[in-house]
Amino acid sequence: MDGQAAADRRVMAKLAHYLPALAWARGYDRATLASDMTAAAIVTIMLIPQSLAYAMLAGLPPEIGLYASVAPLLAYAAFGTSRTLAVGPVAVISLMTLTAASAIAAPGSQRFIAAALILALLSGLILLAMGLLRLGFLASLLSHPVVSGFITASGILIAASQMKSLLGVDGGGATLPELIAGLASDLASIHPPTLAIGVSACAFLFWVRSGAKPLLIRLGIAPRVADLLAKTGPIAAVAASTLAVLALELEDNGVRVVGQIPQSLPPLTLPLFDAQLWRQLAVPALLLSVIGFVESVSVSQTLAAKRRQKIDPDQELIGLGAANVAAAFTGGYPVTGGFARSVVNFDAGAQTPAAGVYTAAGILIAALFLTPLLAALPIATLAATIIVAVLSLVDLRKPVEIWRYSKPDFAAMLATILLTLAIGVEAGIIAGVGLSLALYLWRASRPHAAIVGRVPETEHFRNVARHRVFTDPRVLTIRIDESLTYLNARWLEQFILEQIAEKREVRHLILMCSAVNAIDASALESLEMINRRLADAGVRLHLSEVKGPVMDALERSHLLDGLSGKVWLSQHEAFTKVIALADREQESLAAPDLWAARGAI
Repeated sequence: MDGQAAADRRVMAKLAHYLPALAWARGYDRATLASDMTAAAIVTIMLIPQSLAYAMLAGLPPEIGLYASVAPLLAYAAFGTSRTLAVGPVAVISLMTLTAASAIAAPGSQRFIAAALILALLSGLILLAMGLLRLGFLASLLSHPVVSGFITASGILIAASQMKSLLGVDGGGATLPELIAGLASDLASIHPPTLAIGVSACAFLFWVRSGAKPLLIRLGIAPRVADLLAKTGPIAAVAASTLAVLALELEDNGVRVVGQIPQSLPPLTLPLFDAQLWRQLAVPALLLSVIGFVESVSVSQTLAAKRRQKIDPDQELIGLGAANVAAAFTGGYPVTGGFARSVVNFDAGAQTPAAGVYTAAGILIAALFLTPLLAALPIATLAATIIVAVLSLVDLRKPVEIWRYSKPDFAAMLATILLTLAIGVEAGIIAGVGLSLALYLWRASRPHAAIVGRVPETEHFRNVARHRVFTDPRVLTIRIDESLTYLNARWLEQFILEQIAEKREVRHLILMCSAVNAIDASALESLEMINRRLADAGVRLHLSEVKGPVMDALERSHLLDGLSGKVWLSQHEAFTKVIALADREQESLAAPDLWAARGAI
């Protein structure tokens, strides 16, 4: 019986790994239910206007934003590992959807909607495949400066694209130059009532971010409650602007409104299977998947760390993949974890992904019963909601910080920003990935290496260019600060031979390997070549502080058999013993000269 119980536990543990809901559901109690319900109510209020706005940003009917906020939340709750991540439409993914689907059809058309469904399905399948293959580490191919640059540029593009709705003009375009030119040509036709609504909504929403909470606290509301109430500011903007349109009959005066939104459950949809269309959307779907995953996992890791929880990046891929597949079959479009709503979900006290399930229920109720109230919602208010949300993504201080710290990283970041703004989001992200890989390869091919000496009266060794250290002209110690691979093997060979050529007195070379975590076959061949060439030049090669796994690999090679020197446990021992060896060698060389001198006498 004990054996059977242990086997059952192993099976349950394996199931819980792929279905994390089994883990948190076992300890679900009333207190957790109350916390999750409270958080869900707050997030639902925030998500309704956001979902409508982001769907329109993606070029889709507003109700699709609501549909994309139901089934994906349920799927992520079952398969995701973050306790507080809120999945749904987000600004950057909406912009990427618009860009990709616009190459297929006109925004809002049936073929455009079909392309959005295919993007969601392809993205979901890509994420699921990456998760099952445990490829979460691939997100590291995008360096932080590149991701930061892409998000900053996307925020600027999104804000610029919404200016036409804020001003009530027809200007358009896909890139920043096109958007600016379109707006400039339509400045004479600005619609004053639309402008008044848009500017008022923007001003209010910007004020809410910083001024609402202190005001509520002064009115006697508890700080935590005041903070949560301040984050529901978009609902107040939606309600006030909708009432203004109805009371002043502004729709008859040319103010554009959302219009009738169908009262319905998310429909069951079957993405169109068109091989040519799938091929056209494959690369955009891949880029969308990577960006969505990077954004989502960054948010979930940050929030998990605050509660000393952990997430599994590979399982997160599966959770996000399931969410996108669910969106594809329920009339949605690509989704990922959103920063703002996840933070609100966290601050509101969400304890488990069940908060997402309750949020989905709230959105479902809104889609069934509340959509008639949104018919008179001005599009300018939704544009203001998007502008205020995305401008928080624009970090103009980051490029300055990166410039001060690393010029190559700044170049990659700047190129990503400029290409995204000037050409488009796909060109920007492809260039960013390419630059990230190119920078990695360039750095890996030129590892940091330093000539080191012993710090006086210690056993520590430091760079001779930075510290006052003791050295011996007959003994050269080079510290390698990277693993040795095919990328840097030739560089190391050239560097060592150049040092030996310059320093004629050297008789022993010690390679300090304390930072070398691996030596591949190409690097091994280079070390063997270095050993032979040094021997030809009368120089012995020694290794020090070789790590255990690296030593295990070297023992399976021929390098140690033909090594002209020795492998030393510590650099201090190597330096001390090799200097003593150099002294004995020098004495033995000097002895014949001494006898010759005596014979002459």
